Amino acid sequence: MNDTRPAKIVVVDDHPIMRMGLRQLLESAPTLQVCGEAGSHEEALRIIEENKPVDLVVVDISLPDRGGLELIRDLKVSDPAIRTLVVSSHDEKVYAERVLRAGGRGYLMKDRAPEQLLAAIEEVRRGGVFLSPAMTSRLMETLAGRRSDSPVAGLTDRELEVFRAIGEGRSSREISGQLGVSIRTIDAHRAHIKDKLGLRDATELSYEAIRWVESQA
Repeated sequence: MNDTRPAKIVVVDDHPIMRMGLRQLLESAPTLQVCGEAGSHEEALRIIEENKPVDLVVVDISLPDRGGLELIRDLKVSDPAIRTLVVSSHDEKVYAERVLRAGGRGYLMKDRAPEQLLAAIEEVRRGGVFLSPAMTSRLMETLAGRRSDSPVAGLTDRELEVFRAIGEGRSSREISGQLGVSIRTIDAHRAHIKDKLGLRDATELSYEAIRWVESQA
């Protein structure tokens, strides 16, 4: 990345107030320039295309169409030079490792201090990876084979998307439209999720999904 000019950043979050706050914070740094913002996966791809070259995308996990993980994967294919940093309220213990596997360069919880966001961006700009000390330790324990994850952490990325959508009250038809797959595929994911979490029926699945989504708020 060329450090002689401000880094061009696109902010992607489905909450306008959050986007406004991020823009104000990032533009307070002379080395950063917010060149666009988006509230969805589709809008983000359009904004990024219109503002090329983009150096960094700050993205949330939850978007109203396809999620942040899908955006990270798409950008890794379409423009590998673009770095991505996730800033989200979703539990880093569930999502941070998934973000790295998708091609993201860091994960920061939204409840952290503004200075940490600026530090995370600078680390990613330098080509590094940013994680909290707790998450770094957790990943090291994973490599050492000493950590046992919760059942939810064992879901695939797509199963986790479906699980979250169930917890948000969406039907199989609504989820299929959101993710662009068939209802039969969604029903298959529901069955796999029930098996992995040891749930007996759709009622238990809905209850556990709602409880999990509420725990992420």
